[in-house]
Amino acid sequence: MGARALTSRFDQAIAREGSGALKYDGRQQTFGTTEVMPMWVADMDFAVPEAVIQALQARVAHPVLGYSLAPDSLYQALMDWLATKHHWQVPREWIVLTPGVVPSLNMVVAALTQPDDGVIVQPPVYFPFFSAVTGQQRRLIENPLRLMDGAGQPHYQIDMDHLAVCAEQARLLLLCSPHNPVGRVWQTAELEAMLSIANQHDLIVLSDEIHADLVYADAQHQPLSRLAMQAETAEQTAQSHRVITAVSPSKTFNIPGLGLSALIVPNTAHRQAIQRHLNILGISVTNPLNMAAFEAAYRGGGNWLNELMPYLQATRDAAVAYIQAELPSIKVIAPQATYLLWLDCRALKLDDAALKRFFIDEAQLGLSPGPMFGHGGEGFMRMNIGTTKANVLEALARLKTALTRHA
Repeated sequence: MGARALTSRFDQAIAREGSGALKYDGRQQTFGTTEVMPMWVADMDFAVPEAVIQALQARVAHPVLGYSLAPDSLYQALMDWLATKHHWQVPREWIVLTPGVVPSLNMVVAALTQPDDGVIVQPPVYFPFFSAVTGQQRRLIENPLRLMDGAGQPHYQIDMDHLAVCAEQARLLLLCSPHNPVGRVWQTAELEAMLSIANQHDLIVLSDEIHADLVYADAQHQPLSRLAMQAETAEQTAQSHRVITAVSPSKTFNIPGLGLSALIVPNTAHRQAIQRHLNILGISVTNPLNMAAFEAAYRGGGNWLNELMPYLQATRDAAVAYIQAELPSIKVIAPQATYLLWLDCRALKLDDAALKRFFIDEAQLGLSPGPMFGHGGEGFMRMNIGTTKANVLEALARLKTALTRHA
């Protein structure tokens, strides 16, 4: 008997046009046309876990949507997830709910640094890292990642020697772990070296771990805070622990539009400062719907995620294989995590404006231009593969056709 083709729930195409989706309905404003395949904004085209839908429906069935409190069960769901998924025991009092990871970046910078304090970022990196620093009159210090090409497998490394120099002038390091856009999962030795530098220079580290659950089978994420705590007593952790961690179900379960995340803050003084800043801004971080989705995702989304990751890995592998075989003028940085491909297009010999126009006009693809991620992004494009495998292969076929015309 012939093998029957297997299909996945993630092969189902879902029409998103007209739903207010930035990724689709923002194409005209962003690219000047609605004809591009949208592979830019970092959300996925997949239906969210059924547990989330059911929780939202159950909450909406109640006719009153008033001011709300986060229930203990919400905190417990997050604590259980971190313990089970990442072997990290987090006390309830360390958790500060926030309206998203990007607001969290800004709040930590505002609460724990002063104007003109140095804040380190590691470009190319998710672009809100820059505005969280410069928009609040802090001094931006760049520790660029190093692109290595060992054995024909391009990957990025942290320049630890340069980081140590930067740390002499800085109060805070913004770490992206796993890294967006380059897809690195930092190894234990790298994280320990970073912690050593932070300890030596009294440097606070905010570790953005929003992609921590989207790690492929060939890598393993290590929560930076858990590593730091292994060398400390409970009393030292509460008083001197310098790592703050941003987590959220938004990327993992494809619910970024609901806007609820958490900071894990072991240091009591840091936690109080962040909470004071939230109070000053008058930010209410919870509403009945985002709380229902947050808890349901962590409590009931595990099986969905267990199906998603092999699908994304198969899509990643198919995309990398296609690029390597059919698009010799483009190198791909195969991600160890995230659903984002970092495409090295420098061999095309186009400046960044021309490269962007090439993808829009010739390939009819809407990607994120590399320069928006800072120095080191020149000549690169970020491609979102969090969609059906058929869409990804169609996009790459469009790119092949455009490159053939361009040659």
